[in-house]
Amino acid sequence: MDNTTDATWDSLPVQLSEGILQTLEELKFTHMTPVQSACIPLFMGHKDVAAEAVTGSGKTLAFVIPIIELLLKREEKLKKMQVGALVITPTRELALQISEVMQQFIQKFPQFTQILLIGGSNPIDDVEKIQDQGANIVIATPGRLEDMFRRKEDGLDFGSSVRCLDVLVLDEADRLLEMGFAASLNTILGYLPKQRRTGLFSATQTQELEKLVRAGLRNPVRITVKEKGVAASATAQKTPAKLSNYYILCKAEDKFNNLVAFLRQHKHEKNLVFFNTCAGVEYFGKVLETVIKKATICCIHGKMKSKRNTIFADFRALKSGILVCTDVMARGIDIPDVNWVLQYDPPSSARAFVHRCGRTARIGNLGNALVFLLPMEETYVTFLSINQKCPLQLMPHVRDVVDVLPKARALNLADRAMFDKSMRAFVSFVQAYAKHECSLIFRVKDLDFATLARGFALLRLPKMPELRGKTFPDFESTMVDTETIRYKDKNRQKERVKMLKDRIENPVPRKVFVKTTSWSKQKNKKDRKKKFTAKRKHKEDCEIDDEDMKELLSDTRLLKRLKKGQISEEDFEKQITTLPKSKHKTEGAPLDGSVGEAV
Repeated sequence: MDNTTDATWDSLPVQLSEGILQTLEELKFTHMTPVQSACIPLFMGHKDVAAEAVTGSGKTLAFVIPIIELLLKREEKLKKMQVGALVITPTRELALQISEVMQQFIQKFPQFTQILLIGGSNPIDDVEKIQDQGANIVIATPGRLEDMFRRKEDGLDFGSSVRCLDVLVLDEADRLLEMGFAASLNTILGYLPKQRRTGLFSATQTQELEKLVRAGLRNPVRITVKEKGVAASATAQKTPAKLSNYYILCKAEDKFNNLVAFLRQHKHEKNLVFFNTCAGVEYFGKVLETVIKKATICCIHGKMKSKRNTIFADFRALKSGILVCTDVMARGIDIPDVNWVLQYDPPSSARAFVHRCGRTARIGNLGNALVFLLPMEETYVTFLSINQKCPLQLMPHVRDVVDVLPKARALNLADRAMFDKSMRAFVSFVQAYAKHECSLIFRVKDLDFATLARGFALLRLPKMPELRGKTFPDFESTMVDTETIRYKDKNRQKERVKMLKDRIENPVPRKVFVKTTSWSKQKNKKDRKKKFTAKRKHKEDCEIDDEDMKELLSDTRLLKRLKKGQISEEDFEKQITTLPKSKHKTEGAPLDGSVGEAV
């Protein structure tokens, strides 16, 4: 798909308001993208829309413009507490981004108020803001929005506010479902009126999304925007047309060195580095801050709370810098002028690979993506080409690679906080690797843990199930006792010393196993079963005559009587433990169990 068309905004079959046309001109959006030219007339013509288009194709304007136009054409003007449009999106960063775009347009329409409802802030503040300013247009993440509907005790009746809703938009709808928001969406949809316009926008189509389309849209118009020159078939490429996609092969212990060398050579550009875990972002982000000089390095992951919004806004404003992040930044986020998307860890799902790449080469711009693979993972390239229609080309080795791992080990020795981060990053990486969608390619049992640990600059190997019972002669642990490593933060070190002292003075007593009544019953039951099985086996091994058969039947009846409570356990034990001696005598076996000849 070419991200722009020859069509201008004046060529739309519907008339746009003067304020919107002025804003488009100010933002220098002179031409429409295919998804915009397809969706806007339908949405403004009161049609439900289910749109699928590659990331970076301009989907945000495809619903922002119709929302404002539809609210302008309402017969009854919206009151302060009435919600006319609702946009739901999976992450707070994406919600912030949509809010910024919406704000640029509604500046020309002061009759509308907009509010942003996302996590990371006090919900009471959101309640007060709604009551004070009103909320005609709401942009929200599912969790915080669901919470607003339950705030009646705080004086907010949000359920009543949405009764006159005109437009509902689910942006990155497939991601909403993947992130486990299905229950929240069902709750939210229960409050909304049936008579509304609904738009679903996504970069990929899934079975779960298809169910949502059938449940929430009435006779929707389906829009699928494909690459230019490619037939609308399963062979369509899912990444932007102007994206150059590469991969590089390197050993686990060389991977971080290659990343550092690459970032040093491109530090005057804007780059994203993706890791699979929050712990990986925390650890490697700190190491990168030390080994790459004169570069702005930011870190974002899903466990951050209040900091995330500020960090995201600051990075977007930078002309160059490095953003170390998890997949929380993989969907729908529009960061201007990203030159390279680097995937240090291949994502857990193939769809996430495509979405990560889509952070660059947006709106017709050029962009590059690079994934770091271990030699045993090279088959992943073929898998992506077939499964995601995403071809990759091999990149030559990175130039001027130097070993920075000793510096990382020195950081871990100098500060216990860094030592802890390195251990958590290693453990979380192995756990994420074990859950990879492509388990035939990414197999934990094929990992060289010693080489991997060196790549993480570990001082010693952690205690974890995957390493239990194994030895790693190729990994050299530090000679320093890691228990003696101190925190640089004096307060944290003081707390640790106090904790260690308390542990010595007040040792936690080892738990003594107490045989409870229920445990005794279970053991007796197992012992009875063993005795019964042993006796039956003994009888099966012997020549069975009528007398033996009668005895076996007698024992079976005895066990049944015990189960029914007709005899006590003591009576059962007395009657079942003695084997008949007559049989031993007739076979000539010594009564003391020793080996001897028959008499």
